[in-house]
Amino acid sequence: MRKIVAIDSHTAGEPTRVIMSGAPSLNGATLPEMRDDFLHTHTKFRTSVINEPRGSEIIVGALLLPPSVTGSTASVIYFNNVGVLSMCGHGTIGLVRTLAYTGQIKPGLHRLDTPAGTVETVLHTDGSVTVRNVPSYRWRANVPLTLPNGKQVSGDIAWGGNWFYICHDHGLQLHLQNLVELQDVSLQIRRALQENGMTGANGALIDHVELTGAPNSPVNNARNFVMCPGGAFDRSPCGTGTSAKLACLVADGKLAPGDIWRQESITGSVFTGSVIYDGDAVIPSITGSAFITAEINLVYEAGDPLANGIDTLTPMC
Repeated sequence: MRKIVAIDSHTAGEPTRVIMSGAPSLNGATLPEMRDDFLHTHTKFRTSVINEPRGSEIIVGALLLPPSVTGSTASVIYFNNVGVLSMCGHGTIGLVRTLAYTGQIKPGLHRLDTPAGTVETVLHTDGSVTVRNVPSYRWRANVPLTLPNGKQVSGDIAWGGNWFYICHDHGLQLHLQNLVELQDVSLQIRRALQENGMTGANGALIDHVELTGAPNSPVNNARNFVMCPGGAFDRSPCGTGTSAKLACLVADGKLAPGDIWRQESITGSVFTGSVIYDGDAVIPSITGSAFITAEINLVYEAGDPLANGIDTLTPMC
């Protein structure tokens, strides 16, 4: 019998599971190389801590590692039920709160190394967290798609730490009672992207779909529904998705440095966002709150036929 120690939190409704101890050693000279080793060599570990029966498809895992860049607090590799992520905004907020909960950091500036690059975070005295994300940009504007059901849509392809197709003319109300329809059109969009060979820069897979619309609350700027790579929808406004959206707003001349954007999720939770310029780059900052939900010893009992988790690999389409 062995145990893995983890701490769970939720950021605006979206869960994060930080692996504190018991993870496998990783090979690689750089964090992207270690991420690739984790992806290709340690699938059973990943599925055992994230998938049922110990987890669920909506949990994002955060493998806590020593810093890889001088001056950083820690490194992290994010993963989910189908693989790894380059960056995760809600997960970074959850990780910072976890480090504060365990007494490893205090309010102030903390740098975290991710496979997408080093990000700056600020733990505020009220417990909220601001993430200054990696440089974000719009790759293509108003890209038309014909879905398998014949529906015509259009959207922007943008990078915010992950690749997104951001669709504004889907024709659906962004409410939880429309969840089946929202999931269906999101999966159809992803299928159409693949079938038409549409990618991000350098042929990168567009594995997130973001549907945008009007907010429920007049104090917010917009509402979104984000479909994640594993087929689950984001309960939060999605940190990397909000970053990609901010980059598109800047490209359209609708957001300037100093402006505040309030992004509402499908569940009604909110992130606030803003941008600065670093040369030609757009650097988004996302602020939200996370709350600790559990301290866990994940137990692996001898003879358990599902010790490595149920591999609920959701089809990409």
